[in-house]
Formats: sequence, C-alpha cells, structure tokens
Amino acid sequence: MLSVRKRQAFTLVELLVVIAIIGVLVGLLLPAVQAAREAARRMSCSNNFKQIGLGIHDYHDAFKNMPIHGSGTDLSPGGAPPWAQLGNTQSVNRHASFLVGILPFVEQAPLWEQISNPLANPGGTPNPWQAMGPGPAVIAYAPWATEVSAYRCPSDPGKGLPSLGRTNYAACTGDSSVMSREGAIFVACTAPCSFSAVNGATMPYTMNNSPQAERSRTVHRGAFVLFSQAQFRDVLDGLSNTIMGGEIATDLGDRDNRTSRPNAAAFTDAAGSGRDFCRNNPKWQSQHHDPLRPRFWAPAVGGVSATSARGYRWHDVLPLFTQVHTILQPNSGLCTGNNDSHDQTVSASSRHPGGVHVLMGDGAVTFITDSIEAGNSNRHMVSYHGTPVSVTGERSPYGLWGSLGTKANSEVISGGF
Repeated sequence: MLSVRKRQAFTLVELLVVIAIIGVLVGLLLPAVQAAREAARRMSCSNNFKQIGLGIHDYHDAFKNMPIHGSGTDLSPGGAPPWAQLGNTQSVNRHASFLVGILPFVEQAPLWEQISNPLANPGGTPNPWQAMGPGPAVIAYAPWATEVSAYRCPSDPGKGLPSLGRTNYAACTGDSSVMSREGAIFVACTAPCSFSAVNGATMPYTMNNSPQAERSRTVHRGAFVLFSQAQFRDVLDGLSNTIMGGEIATDLGDRDNRTSRPNAAAFTDAAGSGRDFCRNNPKWQSQHHDPLRPRFWAPAVGGVSATSARGYRWHDVLPLFTQVHTILQPNSGLCTGNNDSHDQTVSASSRHPGGVHVLMGDGAVTFITDSIEAGNSNRHMVSYHGTPVSVTGERSPYGLWGSLGTKANSEVISGGF
C-alpha cells in the first residue's frame, strides 16, 4: 500500500504572525541603529572641532598669537568700511575668517598656498587674483567655493549652491553682538580714515580713535575680537572656562530661524533697523516665529537664504557666517538686521539632538545642552549706547552661558556645564 506524504508549509496565520514579529523587531531596532549612527556622527563632529582647536594652538605656538578673525588685504584708506565690498574683485577687504589662517595647521596647506599667493584666473579679470583673494562673495574664486571636510559636521546635510564652501564651526565673539561687524576699527571712514592701512596691507591695523577703543573694551569680551590680535594670556578667566568657538548648523532653505534671516516683513516695526531692537531685547524677533513650529519663521515672514544664510561661507568673517555669541541659549533663533553687514545676534546651533559642541580655550570639546542657564534673554546687551549704558567689565547678564563666552570678566565658573 502506497503511503501519502503530507507537504509541510506555513499556514496564512503563521505567516502573518512571523511578518508581524519581524516588523516589531525592525521597529525596535531601527531607532537603536539610528541612534548609533548619530552617536558616530557626533563623535566625528567632535573630532573635527578638536582638530580646529589644535590648529589654533599650533598657530599660537608658531606666531605667538591666535589667528586673526578678520585678516587679509585691505582697500585703500577711505575706500570701504570693514564690512563692505563683499563682491570686490581686487581685495578681500579684511574679510578672511580665522578658518583661513589655520588652514596649514589642519592639513590644508595646498589650499592655503592657493589663497596666500596670486592665483591664475584664466580668461577673467583680474588676472591673476590678488594674494588673499577677492571679496568673500566672489563665486569665480575657486578657493572660496572649496568644501573643507575638516570644517563640516557629518550630521549636517547641507551642501551645494546657493552656498559657497560651508562651515559648521565658528568663532566665539562674546556675550554682545554690538559692533560685531566692525570690531575695534572705527567705522566712520571719511578721509582721512581713522585706521591706518594701505592697499595690500595686512592685519592688524593701528586704531587711533580712543573713544572707539574704549567702546571695543566694553562690548568685545569674547576670545576672538574682529580685526585684532589676541593671545592666550588675554584669557584671564582661564582657557578651560572660556568658549573659543561654537558649532553652527548651516541653512537648508527651509525657513529655519536658527540658520536664515527673516524677510523684510520682520523689519516693518523696526524702520529697517532690527539690529537696534535686538540689542535692547535679544529675543525681539521671536515674535515672528511660527507658533506651531517655533524653530521656523512664520510663513508670512519666510527666510532669506538665497546666498545669505548661516554657515554659507567658511572664509567670511561676518557674524552670520563664522561667529557665535553666548547671548541666547544654543539652538535659539537669530535676531538680526536686514542685511549681511548689520550686527547679528547669532547663537550656537547644530543638527544633534539636545545641544551643540563648543570648543574651549584649552582645546577641549564639550557638548552643551540647549537648557544651559542663560540668565535673562530679554535683557539688553552689554553696549556703549542705549539705556542704561554698560560699564566696562560688568557681569554678563546671560548667566552661565554668557560667562563662558567672556574671557576676562572675573566670573567664577563652579561645577560642570
């Protein structure tokens, strides 16, 4: 008698149970995988910032001062104030950021050689480009469009136009955005100019206007002061207690208020001078945030990100591109004037959940949470004008966050942060 062998197979119910179990496991494992990937990216970002810190220290060892934030060739006296001529083809007009100066110290010597020497401009005018390059917005100058991997955070997906070369790392210029575009150079540049420089001269410049020098001492309290030489010995609060640089997210064209300026609608109540309102209340522009998505500008306000947005030019000294202030907590929205050359209140920001990396003066990289104690964010900044006028050396109004951004304010930092 022949035996009949039954064919073994899953029933439909069993198959559905197996699929459901696999789906549950994937759902449980996927967040863990994503978290592991972000942890790896965050570690890589920290390492990049660490290399920048080592580059600054190596630069200081070689030249006995920190790299100047705002260096390069100059237009002739009376030709332009420090923040102007972004598209000038003859001179960078003192716009080179500290990231330009440390290129040889972060394994970018070939790029530094291109920038620091006259560079051929085939078929173009001028030919060649002047040493230290043209204005920072000149697209035709190849070094400015170069993406430097050491200056990028792997968690930030931003790339390509309309930016030139992006950066996720910026210089800390303290707890006030007043004069954040001109530094210690007097801005009323009517002939004869009040800073001594000649065409082709390099920084630093002799600043011979004593009232402006006093103003600078009042408001420029960070590790970096625009257009000025600084040394580690100037950091009287201690290198380990002073932020030297902060991480920034670059703009993605999505109205993110951390990375883009609002359009003109946000300045209608400020007569085109939002910088002054921001000085008196750093959170002034938060009234234009989307109430349903507080990290974005309201739809009616939008965001200006054509060529002018956070981190779009690693070589440009202006606040929007390579500065951070310790005024508003990390990942707060910008408070700005209505163009690049206005003072900008710009905080640290990142694509990492919960906080940002900061580079301390001793070269350590620390992760600061968004909830760091930051005093009264509605209080007017340290300033030489307005009401009341600030006293040189006064305590930072922005709590622990503000204190970490000042270099010689005799503020005691206790405990961890």
